[in-house]
Parts: sequence; C-alpha cells; structure tokens
Amino acid sequence: MPPSTDDLTAPLIIPARPDLTGGRRIGVLLSHGFTGSPASMRPWAEHLGALGYGVAVPLLPGHATTWQDLNTRRWTDWYAELTRAFDALRTEHDAVVVGGLSMGGALVLRLAADRPGEVAGVMVVNPAVATKRLDVKLLPVLKHLVPSFPAIAGDIKKPGVLEHGYDRTPLKAIHSLMRAWPSLRADLPRITAPLIYFRSADDHVVDDASEPLVLDGVSSGDVTRVALPDSYHVATLDNDAPTIFDESAAFIGRVTSA
Repeated sequence: MPPSTDDLTAPLIIPARPDLTGGRRIGVLLSHGFTGSPASMRPWAEHLGALGYGVAVPLLPGHATTWQDLNTRRWTDWYAELTRAFDALRTEHDAVVVGGLSMGGALVLRLAADRPGEVAGVMVVNPAVATKRLDVKLLPVLKHLVPSFPAIAGDIKKPGVLEHGYDRTPLKAIHSLMRAWPSLRADLPRITAPLIYFRSADDHVVDDASEPLVLDGVSSGDVTRVALPDSYHVATLDNDAPTIFDESAAFIGRVTSA
C-alpha cells in the first residue's frame, strides 16, 4: 500500500548508522519550502539515510495543515523550528550538514550565517533570497485586502509527481518571508561553510535574482554550482533528483571527513 498523504507530509527522522560512515555520526538537516512539506524532501532524506547519515526533516509551523493556518505563522516561527531540529542533531552527531529547498534554502543560509562554527556544509536547491517581481511591493497593502494568491506549489516537470503543497499562497506569511530577506542578504558574508548550490534551468517560482546574490555574497572558499537542466522549481522531486542525491552525498562525505 502506498504511503498516505499524512505519512508523506509528516516530519521525518532517520537514525545515523556510523558503521556506514567510517565510525563517525554525521547528521543532515533538510528543510522544505514555503507552502510545501517534508514530502518534497523525503526521497532525498531516504537516499542519504540509506548511506548511513542521520537525517531530520522537520515540519515547519503552518504547513501540512491549511493555508489559512500558514497565514498566521511567520519567519520567526519557521526559523525557530529549524534551529530546534539543528540543535537536536548537534547533540547526537559529530558533524551536521544543512540543506533546503526554496524558502528552506533561505532558512539554512540564515542558520549557517548565525552558527558558522557549527555548520559543516550548506546545500541549497533553488533558494529564495530575492525576487525581480514588482508586485511584491504591494504586499504590505494587499495582505490586508486579499488573504491569498494562486498556488506556487507543484512546479514539477516530471509527469504525475505531486508536491503535496497548498493550493493557495497566503500573503501575510509570504510577506514575512520576504521581509526577512534583506537582513539575510546582508549577513551572507558570515557564511564560511562549504556550499553546494543546485539550480534548475527552468524555475517558475524563484527567478534568477537570488543566485548571484548568494554565490557572490558568501565568504565560503569552497563553492560548487550544479546545474539541473531537466527540472522545474521542486527539483528534489523532479527529473534531476538523482543528480541532487548523488552530488549531495559526495559533498557531505567530503566536508565531514575527519
């Protein structure tokens, strides 16, 4: 029987198997994106778990409930949950690598900037830290007049694949995300951990404003960009997912080697 939607969207914890990772306990924290859920990260997490890494995929507040619930949550709520999961991994593992999709990418970049001595590596897939869209300037007013816009979830090229995200985009919540961007961009130079940046060639959610800001903004001396030529925004579930899985596994092994 295939897993239910509730099972797919639930938080995921996979225990480390140090017998597969040279005797060291290596943790990986993966964060889903805005209006998404752990379902978008589950195949990635399971791939890394099978290699012996201890993986945590938290469910960010307001997700996998209703978009109306998400509209009552803010960046501080999502970041608090991510840091809670990170601290739990840190207590049980010798090193922790963080990764995220879209808003999840922004969250793990924030974490790497705030905890530079504790993050062993950063993996981002189509992270969102800026946009060229002009209509976002109207959000401070629109969010009080219109509760939501059409969905941004489900941008997947591969036929028949579902993200299990919301069918609406709550405006108060997404405005909170965008208000967090300027301080994050200002703090990108504080990121010194190795970085691997996965970028889809055709992304209908995150435009090309974010990539140069991140790649040029971090202070990491070890930066790798990996192109995803056959995927849309939710690349972790798309045609190039095997590339993400394989390249990230190699990255984690390299940056956490004793």
